[in-house]
Amino acid sequence: MNVALWAVAALLALVFLGAGAAKLAQRKEKLIASPSMGWAEDFSPAMIKTIGLLEVLAALGLILPAMVDIAPDLVPLAASGLALTMFGAAITHSRRGEAQSVVVNVVLLAMAAFVAWGRFGPHAF
Repeated sequence: MNVALWAVAALLALVFLGAGAAKLAQRKEKLIASPSMGWAEDFSPAMIKTIGLLEVLAALGLILPAMVDIAPDLVPLAASGLALTMFGAAITHSRRGEAQSVVVNVVLLAMAAFVAWGRFGPHAF
Protein backbone atom coordinates (compact mmCIF):
# COMPACT_ATOMS: atom_id res chain seq x y z
CA MET A 1 0.00 0.00 0.00
CA ASN A 2 2.90 2.33 0.73
CA VAL A 3 4.09 1.99 -2.89
CA ALA A 4 0.61 2.78 -4.20
CA LEU A 5 0.39 5.87 -1.99
CA TRP A 6 3.80 7.07 -3.20
CA ALA A 7 2.85 6.43 -6.83
CA VAL A 8 -0.44 8.30 -6.58
CA ALA A 9 1.21 11.16 -4.68
CA ALA A 10 3.93 11.41 -7.33
CA LEU A 11 1.39 11.44 -10.16
CA LEU A 12 -0.64 14.13 -8.39
CA ALA A 13 2.52 16.13 -7.78
CA LEU A 14 3.43 16.03 -11.48
CA VAL A 15 -0.07 17.04 -12.57
CA PHE A 16 -0.38 19.91 -10.13
CA LEU A 17 3.18 21.13 -10.55
CA GLY A 18 2.55 21.45 -14.28
CA ALA A 19 -0.91 22.96 -13.94
CA GLY A 20 0.15 25.38 -11.24
CA ALA A 21 3.27 26.45 -13.14
CA ALA A 22 1.16 27.12 -16.24
CA LYS A 23 -1.18 29.34 -14.23
CA LEU A 24 1.76 31.22 -12.75
CA ALA A 25 3.69 31.64 -16.01
CA GLN A 26 0.94 32.57 -18.46
CA ARG A 27 -1.25 35.63 -18.70
CA LYS A 28 -4.98 35.30 -18.17
CA GLU A 29 -5.75 35.88 -21.86
CA LYS A 30 -3.50 33.01 -22.93
CA LEU A 31 -5.05 30.69 -20.33
CA ILE A 32 -8.57 31.55 -21.52
CA ALA A 33 -7.58 30.64 -25.09
CA SER A 34 -6.58 27.16 -23.92
CA PRO A 35 -9.37 24.58 -24.39
CA SER A 36 -9.24 23.34 -20.79
CA MET A 37 -8.82 26.73 -19.09
CA GLY A 38 -11.91 28.62 -20.20
CA TRP A 39 -12.90 28.88 -16.54
CA ALA A 40 -10.17 31.50 -16.13
CA GLU A 41 -12.42 34.16 -17.64
CA ASP A 42 -14.53 33.96 -14.46
CA PHE A 43 -11.58 34.79 -12.17
CA SER A 44 -9.27 37.74 -11.68
CA PRO A 45 -5.62 37.44 -12.70
CA ALA A 46 -4.62 37.57 -9.03
CA MET A 47 -6.96 34.70 -8.17
CA ILE A 48 -5.59 32.61 -11.05
CA LYS A 49 -2.03 33.23 -9.83
CA THR A 50 -3.09 32.33 -6.28
CA ILE A 51 -4.62 29.06 -7.45
CA GLY A 52 -1.44 28.31 -9.40
CA LEU A 53 0.77 29.05 -6.40
CA LEU A 54 -1.36 26.84 -4.14
CA GLU A 55 -1.18 24.01 -6.66
CA VAL A 56 2.61 24.25 -6.88
CA LEU A 57 2.96 24.37 -3.10
CA ALA A 58 0.64 21.39 -2.70
CA ALA A 59 2.61 19.44 -5.32
CA LEU A 60 5.80 20.08 -3.39
CA GLY A 61 4.02 19.26 -0.13
CA LEU A 62 3.00 15.84 -1.42
CA ILE A 63 6.60 14.74 -1.92
CA LEU A 64 9.26 16.85 -0.22
CA PRO A 65 8.28 16.55 3.46
CA ALA A 66 8.31 12.75 3.29
CA MET A 67 11.48 12.58 1.18
CA VAL A 68 13.53 14.72 3.53
CA ASP A 69 11.72 13.48 6.64
CA ILE A 70 11.01 16.99 7.85
CA ALA A 71 7.37 17.51 8.90
CA PRO A 72 6.01 14.50 6.97
CA ASP A 73 2.59 15.28 8.48
CA LEU A 74 2.33 17.95 5.78
CA VAL A 75 1.79 15.26 3.12
CA PRO A 76 -1.82 14.40 4.08
CA LEU A 77 -2.53 18.09 4.63
CA ALA A 78 -1.33 18.88 1.11
CA ALA A 79 -3.45 16.03 -0.25
CA SER A 80 -6.48 17.31 1.67
CA GLY A 81 -5.93 20.79 0.28
CA LEU A 82 -5.81 19.42 -3.25
CA ALA A 83 -9.00 17.45 -2.65
CA LEU A 84 -10.74 20.65 -1.54
CA THR A 85 -9.33 22.49 -4.54
CA MET A 86 -10.68 19.82 -6.88
CA PHE A 87 -14.07 19.99 -5.18
CA GLY A 88 -14.19 23.71 -5.91
CA ALA A 89 -12.95 23.14 -9.46
CA ALA A 90 -15.67 20.53 -10.05
CA ILE A 91 -18.32 23.01 -8.89
CA THR A 92 -16.90 25.72 -11.16
CA HIS A 93 -16.80 23.41 -14.19
CA SER A 94 -20.28 22.07 -13.41
CA ARG A 95 -21.70 25.59 -13.36
CA ARG A 96 -20.05 26.24 -16.71
CA GLY A 97 -21.47 23.01 -18.20
CA GLU A 98 -18.01 21.47 -18.71
CA ALA A 99 -18.84 17.84 -17.93
CA GLN A 100 -15.54 16.40 -19.16
CA SER A 101 -13.59 18.68 -16.83
CA VAL A 102 -15.83 17.70 -13.92
CA VAL A 103 -14.90 14.05 -14.49
CA VAL A 104 -11.19 14.93 -14.43
CA ASN A 105 -11.71 16.94 -11.23
CA VAL A 106 -13.53 14.06 -9.54
CA VAL A 107 -10.76 11.60 -10.48
CA LEU A 108 -8.08 13.95 -9.12
CA LEU A 109 -10.19 14.53 -6.00
CA ALA A 110 -10.43 10.77 -5.44
CA MET A 111 -6.68 10.35 -5.88
CA ALA A 112 -5.96 13.17 -3.42
CA ALA A 113 -8.48 11.74 -0.93
CA PHE A 114 -6.78 8.35 -1.22
CA VAL A 115 -3.39 9.86 -0.35
CA ALA A 116 -4.90 11.87 2.51
CA TRP A 117 -6.67 8.80 3.90
CA GLY A 118 -3.59 6.63 3.65
CA ARG A 119 -1.18 9.16 5.13
CA PHE A 120 -3.52 10.34 7.89
CA GLY A 121 -4.48 6.79 8.79
CA PRO A 122 -3.08 3.32 8.37
CA HIS A 123 0.06 4.22 6.42
CA ALA A 124 1.21 7.42 8.08
CA PHE A 125 4.91 8.23 8.07
